[in-house]
Amino acid sequence: MAKMLLTITTTHRPATDLGYLLHKNPARLHSRRQSYGVAHVFYPEAGDDRCTAALFVEVDPVGLVRDRKGFSATAGLMDQYVNDRPYAASSLLSAAMADTFGSAMGGRSADRPELVEIPIPLEFTLPALPCRGGESLLRALFEPLGYHVDARQLSLDDRFPSWGASQYFSVALKTTSTLHLALTHLYVLIPVLDNTKHYWVDEDEVEKLLAKGEPWLSTHPQRDLIVRRYLKHRRSLADLAIDRLVESDGSAIDDAGAADGTETVRGDEQEQRLERGMSLNERRMESVAGVVEALRASSVIDLGCGEGRLLKQLLPMKGVSRVTGMDVSHRSLQVARERLNLERMSKMLQDKLTLLHGSLVYRDARFNGYDVATVVEVIEHLDESRLGIFTRVVFEFARPKAVVVTTPNSEYNAKFPSLPAGRFRHPDHRFEWTRAQFEEWAQQQAHRFGYAVRFESIGDADPTLGAPTQMAVFTNQQ
Repeated sequence: MAKMLLTITTTHRPATDLGYLLHKNPARLHSRRQSYGVAHVFYPEAGDDRCTAALFVEVDPVGLVRDRKGFSATAGLMDQYVNDRPYAASSLLSAAMADTFGSAMGGRSADRPELVEIPIPLEFTLPALPCRGGESLLRALFEPLGYHVDARQLSLDDRFPSWGASQYFSVALKTTSTLHLALTHLYVLIPVLDNTKHYWVDEDEVEKLLAKGEPWLSTHPQRDLIVRRYLKHRRSLADLAIDRLVESDGSAIDDAGAADGTETVRGDEQEQRLERGMSLNERRMESVAGVVEALRASSVIDLGCGEGRLLKQLLPMKGVSRVTGMDVSHRSLQVARERLNLERMSKMLQDKLTLLHGSLVYRDARFNGYDVATVVEVIEHLDESRLGIFTRVVFEFARPKAVVVTTPNSEYNAKFPSLPAGRFRHPDHRFEWTRAQFEEWAQQQAHRFGYAVRFESIGDADPTLGAPTQMAVFTNQQ
């Protein structure tokens, strides 16, 4: 018998709450037979300060071959018996997780249900994780989800250093998260890193991916790669899964409307009709660019850059040497390239500009290291339940020297005769705040993350209702 291992450690107090979350008593050995071997769960340590659960999978290579779904019918006899399935983390480990930790992965705890939605410190270790794509892919998959990744590449054979490195890594993943969400990350991404599965993939696997990938997969920067690899590069299934992920995620509405453009066009036209005659969008861009200039920033990232209107203002600024635009919509980034005439730009401006596909609700190391991050008319497109994730991504992880946020002032909506009471300016807005609500939110984030904040108005102000757009300028105090 050969063995695969996954350990789960927490320092949440009391750490033995991990037993309630996993539905496994720390004082016992828990074993479940699989078609390819036996999965054991036990606790090497279980105290109030630290608790570790281990999933130990004994794989029977002969039993694996006898399961006819385990290998392609075209696989050679030697390939069936000589492979890394019994030793390295793979879809076999994911299957064992689903079987042994099914309640935990589903967010259920019969004895302590209140624990399920509490984020706790977690560390997962995988002593032999195949990374077909290397360490860079490993980081690209886990770091946007908020993990600290510690990876050590394993040699082919310690006795023969000249043979070089293998494609396997010893990996430790640290995060603070609910356990059920973290388990779904591992369940999906382990086979993705392995880039294969031990069983046949059909439409049922699409449903499994969509269920386990909720709510994080639809806006993951590597979404398409994850889907293709998880579904064993079956194009028809991958296209089906991506279409359904786009349809289900409101934050990706631009992509959802990309087929005919109607959703995005209708929403933008509505907002433009309301603001016609005010030149409000131009004044927003000029105001934000003015703040960037006043801050003497040399590097700026525009998070949610859309079609590049602010980028166009920033690129000619002499003091700014690096400008990056990020958006969740591939279509918007393509429009930005066209509107900026990227191919016709001078070499100096081309070298200054970078366009990134990404998401504001996933930690991304590419957002780090900027003097200023701008978030212009973006937060109102996020569900309010996601704002907490957004603030951590920007203020805690990216942590620029300054952050500029603009959003509509809902009080001013009364000035738009064609806008029915209670309706938002854009159909994709999830909320629109009053000045008091925005200032309260901004003050909370400033206090929480060590920033000072000041407020400015954009557009002609009404004596009672204020200006149409409100802006907060955060400056790092630490």
